[in-house]
Amino acid sequence: MNLTGQIIVSMPSLEDERFYKTVIYICAHSSEGSMGIIINKKIDYDLYPDLLQQLGIDKPLNNKKLFIRYGGPVESGRGFVLHSDDMVRKETLNIDKGVALTSTAEFFDDLSKGKGPKNCILALGYAGWQPGQLESEIMRNSWMSLSVDNSFLFDDEVSKKWSQAYKLMGIDPNSLSFESGQA
Repeated sequence: MNLTGQIIVSMPSLEDERFYKTVIYICAHSSEGSMGIIINKKIDYDLYPDLLQQLGIDKPLNNKKLFIRYGGPVESGRGFVLHSDDMVRKETLNIDKGVALTSTAEFFDDLSKGKGPKNCILALGYAGWQPGQLESEIMRNSWMSLSVDNSFLFDDEVSKKWSQAYKLMGIDPNSLSFESGQA
């Protein structure tokens, strides 16, 4: 099973508070490990009042949407841009169905000039797993995975994304059993 380009949704029983009620877009999933960006946790502007200025993005972005998110606990001081693939650079990772990931200073510079992709999420940090770790967490009932369209990724309904993902699966998260078994 390759989860690249899918989202994983935390089960209500997941006890790690860093991932409680999270939705993560998987950017890379292979035998070498996995990497994703949390797409439903807003950054508290009070904690990072100068963030856009530090990244050189302190001007309006010419009606392009830029959302800022907490991307995950790994390298949380580093910025990653999850974006539509209408603009890519040679160092951009093309992920799936019109979605790409870039984390270079030049890309931030383009954003600051109002250039850049139509849709993007600026994430600080990312979520990462060692080889086999994500698969084992899924087997232990920590995550469910599903494919979504890009409008789900890039909308601004952040606080509802976790419950929306369950709705897309046709599941009421309150009715899930927290016991896992082997078939």
